[in-house]
Amino acid sequence: MNDRLQDDTPGYDHPACAACKLPLAKRICMNPKGTGPKTCPTLNRQAVLANANRAFEDPYIYEFARQASRQEAECYANRDQKPYVLQPTKTRIVEICEFADKMNYHRLGLAFCVGLSNEAMMVEKVLSTRGFEVVSVSCKAGRTSKAIIGIPDEEQVIRGREEAMCNPIFQAELFNQEKTDLNVLLGLCVGHDSLFFKYAQAPTTVLAVKDRVTGHNPLAAVYLSGSYYRKITFPDK
Repeated sequence: MNDRLQDDTPGYDHPACAACKLPLAKRICMNPKGTGPKTCPTLNRQAVLANANRAFEDPYIYEFARQASRQEAECYANRDQKPYVLQPTKTRIVEICEFADKMNYHRLGLAFCVGLSNEAMMVEKVLSTRGFEVVSVSCKAGRTSKAIIGIPDEEQVIRGREEAMCNPIFQAELFNQEKTDLNVLLGLCVGHDSLFFKYAQAPTTVLAVKDRVTGHNPLAAVYLSGSYYRKITFPDK
């Protein structure tokens, strides 16, 4: 397969799919007759791939991945048409509900930021109306002081009073204790979401992430990184 390697991602010695310049139709990951750069993991990380694929031998992982792929396809309409043009039809929250149904999940954990309390109330209503039992926990639950992680007054959001920290570990451990089938994240901060993923035992999906500037649409800044939001690409200029 080495004859398929092309050096079009100079400067990289590790997987760099985001820097691949090949059209999608010509990439080996999309086309069995395709090619890839020297860093292409499809071509040069076969042992890692084989080890990863062995995970699907676990019946639960097999079924989880199978239902996820089924759900992906069902988000597009009229797939029998030829030639096919993508026609997306389902929102993220509908996807989550349908996937949970496919997996026969009944108890969902909703971990949310207190800043999105109104949104959490609406999400809880949607989930419970569709028949799920929802265990919901705010990021400030437990009212653990930021002092325990060494945050001085000048590094608090609001100074001059004790400030409760976001406690994603508490959220995760509560869901573990409640034996949720699937957890849904809504607006947890950067870093806090990572801790939740680390400590949660049940699979976790994300409904929405926080972006305080763009109304929780973080790709808006990415789309405009070449124009109105150039500053995010060149912070020192």
